[in-house]
Order: sequence, then structure tokens, then C-alpha cells
Amino acid sequence: MEREVMAYDVVIVGAGPAGLSAAIRLKQLNSELAVMVLEKGSEVGAHILSGALFEARALDELLPDWQARGAPVRTPVSEDHVYLYRSETAAVKLPGFAVPAPMHNAGNYVISLGSLCRWLAEQAEALGVEIFPGFAAAELLYNDDSSVKGVATGDLGRDRKGQPKDSFQPGIELHAKYTLFAEGARGQLGKELIARYDLDSAATAQHYGLGIKELWQIDPAKHRPGLVAHGAGWPLSEHGATGGSFLYHMDDNQVAVGLIADLNYANPYLSPFEEFQRFKSQIEIRKYLEGGKRLCYGARAITKGGLNSLPKQSFPGGLLIGCDAGTLNFAKIKGIHTAMKSGMLAAETVSTALQAGDEGGSDLSTHDAAFKASWLYAELHQARNFGPALHKFGTFLGGAFNWIQQNLFAGRMFFTLKDKTSDHQQLRPAAACQPIEYARPDGVLRFDRLSSVFISNTAHEEEQPVHLQLLDSAKAIAVNFKEYASPEQRYCPAGVYEIVEEAAGPRLQINASNCVHCKTCDIKDPTQNIRWVAPEGGGGPNYPNM
Repeated sequence: MEREVMAYDVVIVGAGPAGLSAAIRLKQLNSELAVMVLEKGSEVGAHILSGALFEARALDELLPDWQARGAPVRTPVSEDHVYLYRSETAAVKLPGFAVPAPMHNAGNYVISLGSLCRWLAEQAEALGVEIFPGFAAAELLYNDDSSVKGVATGDLGRDRKGQPKDSFQPGIELHAKYTLFAEGARGQLGKELIARYDLDSAATAQHYGLGIKELWQIDPAKHRPGLVAHGAGWPLSEHGATGGSFLYHMDDNQVAVGLIADLNYANPYLSPFEEFQRFKSQIEIRKYLEGGKRLCYGARAITKGGLNSLPKQSFPGGLLIGCDAGTLNFAKIKGIHTAMKSGMLAAETVSTALQAGDEGGSDLSTHDAAFKASWLYAELHQARNFGPALHKFGTFLGGAFNWIQQNLFAGRMFFTLKDKTSDHQQLRPAAACQPIEYARPDGVLRFDRLSSVFISNTAHEEEQPVHLQLLDSAKAIAVNFKEYASPEQRYCPAGVYEIVEEAAGPRLQINASNCVHCKTCDIKDPTQNIRWVAPEGGGGPNYPNM
């Protein structure tokens, strides 16, 4: 099968904050470079989901006149609260001095990351960057010397068995001197690159959280633009799990509410989706949502291992950037500014090499020195113990440790805590755990998965190969069902996985069209038997301003 070939100086996979910042910086440094960005969503921003609180530091560097250009960064933080939730009706508001310093948000903004990415895409295109939404990078291409040659987009028009339909169109090969991978957390191609080049040999196991978010229109009388409320404890703490929550008052009488469940939880009966539904009944949250209307729903995995889990970012022919590498600052609960800086550093490394006559395909090892000389490295180094402390000591003791290390020592401890156990290895057999009964949806604050997926505007071409692949189909019942009570039914926030009882016995049904591309199944499956691959380009959620 012959595929069309297009050649560029630099190809960037993913139109998120890292990829778009890299594209802009490349054209700023050398307007003659041919730069293109591939985006699997139907449009830029369609698959983008974040809280989102925004620190403008990287944007100040990238586009200093961003305010004059009309960037959608307009709601400064006006109130900054942190709660310890003890139960549905009890919450302790921490005084400012008791909050770890990185969690203070004075000078930051409440934004829609999807809207910011759409605006960044406009700035990139104005500089001559080519952006192609609706095309998923599905395959890595290699040169004879094993360096990355580029990527190929997925075929369009194959049926469920992988056979070409009448509408079949083969993917396109995109060749580049250098390819930057900015797919976000647990990127399909990034995962392959890390394994192929052993990029994580010096890193601890990567760690993830599952962020579940809803956008609500609330009573104008309750709206307080710029109010930020973070929290920890209930409801996750009831089941031995950790994580955090947020409520952000945006503009236009809208609030973003969400729960982040650390994916190192042990009980296979726990459902992050149901825990989020419970969370909305907490008295400090409910008081804003009651009488409001739910507008949108989404979910996304978060790479939160930090500096300890950061793989080598360079390899022959390319670089990993942003959350594909894992640059989120967990201590700040922010990854947008760090992803942007990661993309900018990569762009500077590539531009310097190309301007010196580099023909591509090299391992740009100079990137490591540039990274370590940057404020990005300094920030991640300061936060390196934050996540491991919570994993090792729990929410309360870990929180106390983090207050000491951040407020008294500014993160400059002489030692480094490490968590070497992968999240999927933490799941215990169902027989050793207590089943959890969750209340039925009330249609007011608590909702079901299918109605939630509906308002995420998720759509896939139904007649295509299933993009959630079982490496060994027998394990779904022999191991996951029998030993772990099929946890995929509960950790998936979109109702993709379902156990169907038949005369011959239980069967795992995969409702792939429900998938919101959160990647949790690829991360949390106890046998690492589920492989998430990109469906046809354009498929998935279509978030308006998440």
C-alpha cells in the first residue's frame, strides 16, 4: 500500500500547550522553518481538558504582549481557599499560613485551557505553522539507523475487522528532521518511544491521577469570579484512596468542579467517577451547584510523577515534551506553564541544531543541559518530594511533611523521596477488599456515566477497528474478572467496559464509542493487558471550553 509522503523540518504531534508553544517558538527563532502540528481532535481544543488554573510565566516569555493580542486569560484569582473535607457535611478551611507555599495562587488566572489552545493555534498559524486537526498520529516511522523519521497518520475507512471499506483512505507519512511528541499524559507514541530507547532507565515509575471535571452554569447570586477552592480528604479517604478536588469560578456565571483520584488506589471496587458524584454533595461544593445546570463533562489522566519519574527527553530524531514526558508540577497542581516551557526549550534546542547545519536524526543530548539550566528544572526539583510524600505518608502526614519542606526549606531538602511502585501494581485482589455500594443518580447533583458521556459530545465512527486492544483476550475473565472483579468497569469514567453475563459465562464487552480518551485503562489495568491506540482522526470528545 503506497502512502502519500509530506516532508517538513519539524513535525509536532499534539496541539496542546506544549506542542503549540514549541511551534510558535520555532517560527519566532527561524521563520523559514517548515513546521506542522498534527492534532487528533476534530479541532484544536476538542480533546483538551484541564482544571484550569494558569500561571502566566511561560506565556509572558513566549508572547509578552498576550494581553494586547486578546488571549483568553481574563479572570484573575480573587479568593484562594484550601479545605480538608472530613465528611459530606464537615470541612476544615485551612488558614493561609498552613497551606504549602506552592499551592498559593495569587497572581494566577482561572481559564479554559481549550480556549487558550485555540488562541495559541491562531498565533502559530499567523507565523506560518501548518496545523492539521482531525488527523491522529498512529505510527512511528524509523530510518535505517533506527532514528525517528517521522510519523504516519491512521488509515481512514477500515471496518471493524480492519478491512478497507469503499471510503478507505491510507494514512499519510510525515517525514521530519526532528519530531516533537506532545500527546499529553500516557501518549501512545511516547509510550513506545520510552520503551524502544529505554528512556526511563534512570527514572522511578511514572505516576498518574484521573481528573474528572464538569462545567456548570450557576445562579448569578452565587457566582464569585476568581474564587478558587482546592480540597483533599473525603470522599476518597473513606476508601483509603488519595487525591484532591477543585472548584473554580470562571467568568459568565460558570464554575469548573472536579476530582482528581490518584491511580495508586488499592480497592478494585473503587470508582473514581462515583467518588466524584459523591464529592459534589459536600456542603462547601453543593452550596454553589444547587439550582445550577451541568453543561459539560470530561475526564483525562494526569502525569504527576514529577522530576523523579521524568524520562530522558531526547532520542535519535526527536524529543518528548510536556505531559508526554511528565513535566507537571504536582506541588502547584499546575502543568500548563511547565508544558509550555518544555515546548519552548525543545524548540530552542532543535532550532539551534538546524541552524548549525544539522540534517536531522541526531540525539539532541544538549537538550538535557538546557533543561537543567532552566527555571522549569528548578521548579520541578523543588517539588520532587511532594507526590512521594503523599504516597508514603497519606494525606494528613504527607501534607504536614510537604508544609515543612516547602514553607521552611523551599523544597531544598538534602534527600529525595521516591515511589518506585507503578500504579497498576497497587491494586489488591477483590477477595481482600470490601465492596463499595454507591447511591443511584438523582439527576440533580449525581449523574450516570452515559448521560455524562453524552454531554462530552463524544463521537466515533462506529464501523472501525476497536481502538482499545486486549493483548490477551483470555485475561479479561481469567484474571481481571476472577481475581479483581473486573475493575475496568469502575475505573473507566465513560462506561466503555462492561461484563455481560451469558449462558457460556461472563464476557467483557468493550463499548469503544463511549471512550473519552482519558487513557486510564492503559494505566490502571492490573495485568497491563489493555492498549489504548488512536481511533480514526477526529473521533473522541468535542469539548467546547474545558
